Amino acid sequence: MATLRMDGRFSGRMSNDGRAAGWVKKRLIIRYRICFGEIMARSAELTDDLFQDQLNRLGEGHFQILCWCSMSEAESIKYNITNCFDDLKHANITRTKQTAVSIVETLWALCYVDIREERNRKNIYITSHGAKALEKLIKSNRYTVKKSLSMEDLKS
Repeated sequence: MATLRMDGRFSGRMSNDGRAAGWVKKRLIIRYRICFGEIMARSAELTDDLFQDQLNRLGEGHFQILCWCSMSEAESIKYNITNCFDDLKHANITRTKQTAVSIVETLWALCYVDIREERNRKNIYITSHGAKALEKLIKSNRYTVKKSLSMEDLKS
């Protein structure tokens, strides 16, 4: 019985006729490559669809936080959840800290931001996935970037 393992290596018994075993091996490898290629193509399509669905569900608060995180990293300023709440409150997006935390946790669950506890603060950092999402959101022109008061305060 000839088999092709998941690592792509051929295993099986060799018959007396080496040509027949070689033919079986080639056929199995071709089937494996075709099947694996189809799986990879389907996986890429699903990933793109999932990413687009995630972007469509993001609101203005999510967009602003991604913007402010990227701007703070560009300025080498630490951006934390308290700053995030103050900025969202000033932008009239939310009035409660609970909503701000919920928005940040949603972005974290989508792997768009990392939350690191440094000293007694939870600082927010944008990830490569978050940067890609931010780029798509900016190109879509759904939202406009608003000023971050806490970043302006930290600069001065």
